[in-house]
Amino acid sequence: MSLRLARTTLVVRDYDEAIAFFTERLGFALIEDEPLDGGKRWVVVAPPGNGDGASLLLARAATPAQKVRVGDQTGGRVAFFLESDDFARDHASFAARGVRFVEEPRDEAYGRVAVFLDLYGNRWDLVGRQPREGR
Repeated sequence: MSLRLARTTLVVRDYDEAIAFFTERLGFALIEDEPLDGGKRWVVVAPPGNGDGASLLLARAATPAQKVRVGDQTGGRVAFFLESDDFARDHASFAARGVRFVEEPRDEAYGRVAVFLDLYGNRWDLVGRQPREGR
């Protein structure tokens, strides 16, 4: 058996503003944007060079319970981890495009990390992984 995590849902307020943030500020690719019944859309974005990796399904909040979760999907914890092959390049590029970092970069055992917010306030880690011993 072979399994892989294909995508995860990010609840958003508006499709177009979310697409703009992920494509213009983070440089993600818009993979799919298909209309569905009831004014919904199937919107998928993914980091550049992601290949067959996980992607985000941007789902517009439709109910009151979903609307209150926009920007706080994990109760204030970091929700998403974006790994970079060049932390300094990506940190500088994101900052130049207006991405809001809420912590200065720091070194951890697993690599360099800085926390940033998406357009709704969800917390993300930008991570430059350190090679593991023996690899």
